[in-house]
Amino acid sequence: MKLFDTHAHIGLIHEDQMEQLLIVQLAKRKSVKHILSICNSLHDFEVVYNNLKTASGVYHAVGVSPSEVTNPGLNWEQRLINFTKLERVVAIGEIGLDYYRNYGDKNSQVELFIRQLDIARSLKLPVVIHNREAGRDILDILKSRLSEEGGIFHCYSEDWHFALEALDLPMFFSFAGNITYRNVRHLHETIANLPLERILIESESPFMVPAAYKGKRNKPAYLVETAQAVADIKGLTLEETAEALYANSLRAFHIPTE
Repeated sequence: MKLFDTHAHIGLIHEDQMEQLLIVQLAKRKSVKHILSICNSLHDFEVVYNNLKTASGVYHAVGVSPSEVTNPGLNWEQRLINFTKLERVVAIGEIGLDYYRNYGDKNSQVELFIRQLDIARSLKLPVVIHNREAGRDILDILKSRLSEEGGIFHCYSEDWHFALEALDLPMFFSFAGNITYRNVRHLHETIANLPLERILIESESPFMVPAAYKGKRNKPAYLVETAQAVADIKGLTLEETAEALYANSLRAFHIPTE
């Protein structure tokens, strides 16, 4: 069995390089062959990328999240473009809108989001989307700005009706460890109705820990619990679900089939 963790904040689990490398090794022992390392800022990306240079099986996304809208950094656009040229960088993200937190103002967030969508389109890279209480605006913007390379709704939190409308876009829907809890019926309904070929899973570590590890900091090694939850909802075996999710992940990030 092979799993692909499509969203892990490895730099937030541990700052130490050796600890980060151990996280990757532990995940591999738990069938997680690949991890997409994600950061919120260009500075954090540079640090984590350099720490994980020797970690085989780790891919990277680079972008400026809405949390950094007031301080994306000097020459951030050119730095972002330069970082996308590095080995194993396969997406721009996480980018998007967050109306829950007080990150600057909405117009500034939208401007930052659109600029990065345009960069992604020019570079022919998929995008990893952060959405917190901003679904309508995000969907409207994606309808006019998303490239053919598509992207991923990371840690999907909307309902089935939103997903049904979003299915017209070349987007995947990624689910985290919170689907292992009973009180997220809207997510269970969404998974049940979505085509399996549009579903991904992620750890969103160190957050969104599966129910089996409640009280602990999340790690990519716990991803199998999320895969099992998708299998249970779909009425499939873990093995056939994992196979499909892994293939979906390769397609989502345009990674050649192994």
